[in-house]
Amino acid sequence: GDYTCTFTYSAQGGTNEQWQMNIGVSEDNLLFSCSIWRPQGKSYLFFTQFKAEVKGAKIEYAMAYSQAAVGGQNDVPLKQEEFEITETTVSHREGKFRFELSKLMIVAKTPRDEL
Repeated sequence: GDYTCTFTYSAQGGTNEQWQMNIGVSEDNLLFSCSIWRPQGKSYLFFTQFKAEVKGAKIEYAMAYSQAAVGGQNDVPLKQEEFEITETTVSHREGKFRFELSKLMIVAKTPRDEL
């Protein structure tokens, strides 16, 4: 549709890590979601920076995790000071981010068509 989600990052290490990205729009077209994660759980990449950006919608909720849920384990969220959220981006916070990322989740609200 009219929505995009872009994930840019810089990382070191890790070999052959498989990552997935899912994008979805709710049935009523009011919510747009974007998820980026490593299905195997924890990533061993050393992330120096990351940024996810949505176009065509404004972020309502976003969360970043150092570890993704796998085999009965829960997602482990990053500390609030490690990343920042604006209307359209979720990104690492320079000097606070601890280089671990395994999952990023965004829910954004699409602009309503005014009648």
